[in-house]
Amino acid sequence: MSKLSRRRFIFTAGATAVGTAILHGCATPNNTATSPSPAGSPAASPAASGETPEVTTAKLGFIALTDAAPLIIAKEKGLFAKHGMPDVQVMKQASWAATRDNLELGSAGNGIDGSHILSPMPYLMTLGKITKQPVPMYILARLNTNGQAISISKSHADLKLDLDSSKLKETLTKAKSAGKEMKAAVTFPGGNHDLFMRYWLSAGGIDPNNDISLIVVPPPQMVANMKVGTMDAFCVGEPWNAQIVSKGLGYTALITGEFWKDHPEKAFALRADWVDKNPKAAKALTMAVLEAQQWCNDPANVKEMCEIISGREWLKIDPADILGRMQGNIDFGDGRKIENSPVAMKFWADNASYPYKSHDTWFVTEDIRWGYIPADTDIKALVDKVNREDIWREAAKALNVPADQIPTSTSRGVETFFDGVKFDPENPQAYLDSLKIKKI
Repeated sequence: MSKLSRRRFIFTAGATAVGTAILHGCATPNNTATSPSPAGSPAASPAASGETPEVTTAKLGFIALTDAAPLIIAKEKGLFAKHGMPDVQVMKQASWAATRDNLELGSAGNGIDGSHILSPMPYLMTLGKITKQPVPMYILARLNTNGQAISISKSHADLKLDLDSSKLKETLTKAKSAGKEMKAAVTFPGGNHDLFMRYWLSAGGIDPNNDISLIVVPPPQMVANMKVGTMDAFCVGEPWNAQIVSKGLGYTALITGEFWKDHPEKAFALRADWVDKNPKAAKALTMAVLEAQQWCNDPANVKEMCEIISGREWLKIDPADILGRMQGNIDFGDGRKIENSPVAMKFWADNASYPYKSHDTWFVTEDIRWGYIPADTDIKALVDKVNREDIWREAAKALNVPADQIPTSTSRGVETFFDGVKFDPENPQAYLDSLKIKKI
């Protein structure tokens, strides 16, 4: 069994203030290399198109991370209201465990209907692996690509860790012989950061189940825990990696776009029963999120986006801790610096918003690798059940998104990782068979 504990954290939800500003030009943003180009007439109002949502409200969760920006901006810029849902609440969650618990409750049980979420979680919930009973979920959009990192405590500055985790081996051996245990923190068992951390360690010949202790820490608590020495390393989204550097507590070994170029990250997911009951509302929510992603991806809006999401009711952080890495300017904290990184966080460019089934196939396959999901799982059937890229397509077409910005296939094809390993979504078993370190 993995050493990751299944912690339940106390839920602290904060209803957000109603956004009143209306977004200008989001349906037809500036025609730049990183934002969608204008095409056709603006999307019709819900009433005019006969698509009036069944309800005007939904309760959506988010964690204090930069990649929650599309939900926050959709609220602040009035995009949910624009699409006929003026009463949407975007509610802060204390942890991914709290997000899970509140999705299991649903809004009828004083929980939430959907959320900014780790992409594997809807699969684990649908199978009932992290809930009291199966909670069928749908993924309607990918919220972003890239934008995460693995960071290391300043106590290990001499290791100068980067993509090569094998540099840790000697330190791990010495720690064990001294009766000590090195710890690496991730955000949720079987989630994106757990899988990225495990892959990075395994690629360097380190068994994450036996050679190091993996612990679970909510994203907003990573910096405080690093400060008091709870862990030696962590994998999390921004702005917490940037803050480790700005506070002089450690350095970034790698940004995850280096690990896997333009990799999928967070998802926008809703309870399946809510979508099935309110299909027009689900489409309206998706349209609002897609418009927000277009706006966030426009370089002209990045500074304002950082100022908005850093607010007290959202991330509650200095905007400077968000802006640099959002612009692709990475200070690793160990002397390395890069500007205009091509693998900085993306919300819309390069099909970042589209939920490729091939990407979800990797997440499910990795969860099988580490024993979170049974080895005999029908991966394709599960992905087809949870991934609702069809709703994304409907929303994109209703927004008059240009055809060349709507993928023609549900697969992005064979993916290549930093260590040269390839993943063919048409043959996940061959990928599993090729891996030396695994639980199965």
